[in-house]
Amino acid sequence: MTYTVKEIYFTLQGEGAQAGRAAVFLRFAGCNLWTGRLRDRAGAECQFCDTDFVGTDGPGGGKFQSAAELADAVAAAWPGCNGGGKRFVVCTGGEPLLQLDQQLIAALHERDFEIGVETNGTIAAPPGIDWICVSPKGRAPLAQTRGDELKLVYPQAEAEAQPERFENLEFEHWFLQPLDDAQRESHTRAAIRYCLAHPRWRLSLQTHKLIGIP
Repeated sequence: MTYTVKEIYFTLQGEGAQAGRAAVFLRFAGCNLWTGRLRDRAGAECQFCDTDFVGTDGPGGGKFQSAAELADAVAAAWPGCNGGGKRFVVCTGGEPLLQLDQQLIAALHERDFEIGVETNGTIAAPPGIDWICVSPKGRAPLAQTRGDELKLVYPQAEAEAQPERFENLEFEHWFLQPLDDAQRESHTRAAIRYCLAHPRWRLSLQTHKLIGIP
């Protein structure tokens, strides 16, 4: 399989239960809910994506001809740290489960990585992923209904994407993340109110944007 990758880089995870943890971000190109092009935004299932996942022109991006080749590129992005802790890779996109397969999972494990994935949940995750974060989008039906973390961008215009829809699913952590648009402050206040009234849910902020890291 050829893997098409937008970028690979080392940073801190900025969101959710793993926020603040050092990680290599492996961003795959492509998504099944939006092409990534502005001309297609109005008709897309996901109306609010804030990520560039088109092409292979990011740092470390490219086309990789095997799982071993891509896993080596991920390993090369992890610096020679001696501070302890498990190496961690976050597979994201776009939609990473269009490309993340058992061969790549095995290759990353062989290089001593714990594997996390951030997915829209419309594709069932293959076995072997260590941390599954599902972020539902609009009306899109979920195929992945269990995992470690459900992170819901809030509020969403679609009635089908209200928090109540997801509360019967099997997740350990539940996060509302304020929608990042021109009304972000208002959305943040609304998310705070919801979390105070529904303590299962916790507030997730995009801390990488607040502190100015990728």
